[in-house]
Amino acid sequence: MPEKITSKQENRLSDLFRDAVRALGLTKDEAQEIISNGGTLQLEVRPILKKLAIADKRIGAAIAEFDLTVPADYNHDKQVDQFAKKVRKEKTTYHYNDALSSKNFANATNKLEAGKTYTVKIFPIMSAISSEACLAFLRKQNAILAGAHGMTLVYNLHKDQLPKGKWSISFDEKEALWKDADGDLRVPYVFARADGDFEFNLDFFAGDWGAGHCLVCFCDK
Repeated sequence: MPEKITSKQENRLSDLFRDAVRALGLTKDEAQEIISNGGTLQLEVRPILKKLAIADKRIGAAIAEFDLTVPADYNHDKQVDQFAKKVRKEKTTYHYNDALSSKNFANATNKLEAGKTYTVKIFPIMSAISSEACLAFLRKQNAILAGAHGMTLVYNLHKDQLPKGKWSISFDEKEALWKDADGDLRVPYVFARADGDFEFNLDFFAGDWGAGHCLVCFCDK
């Protein structure tokens, strides 16, 4: 039997509604009009809440969760190139895509902060799902889209947390992704091979992702 909503969750939902109302900047008359139409408001809101409450079964519960502290000497503008230079020398690097560079992924939506600690979760994809749906899922987690930079830090600091035999994808918004010569948007990922080696590559935003892929999700701690 499903567990009932907790009082803490009820309070948090009330806070969210209160914040939404305040953000609207309603006048006294506008607020009263909404109150007078309370029954209609409830009818309008219920399907929206139901839709938001439905978990996307194409993505499973987190299989890894850990804190990641960005190094004090972290340099956003040089991070990906510095990472490439380092991992290319490692014996466990099976492949590194040359297009995975600081220049191609300079337009990150979020710049991770040196010295700050984030919570990172890794979610397994259970069945075919589009990139747009993956982004929608990450937004519901209040994710900080960290793209190529997030991927490099996860590998550098917590590569033991990367699931073996899986492609771990680190998304960013479409506008921040690199577009190849054919006009295709590319998404960075790291593949942790079962034999202990790693691949650092790019896949197509336009394609679907399936079982065997995972989502890397950065959140504020």
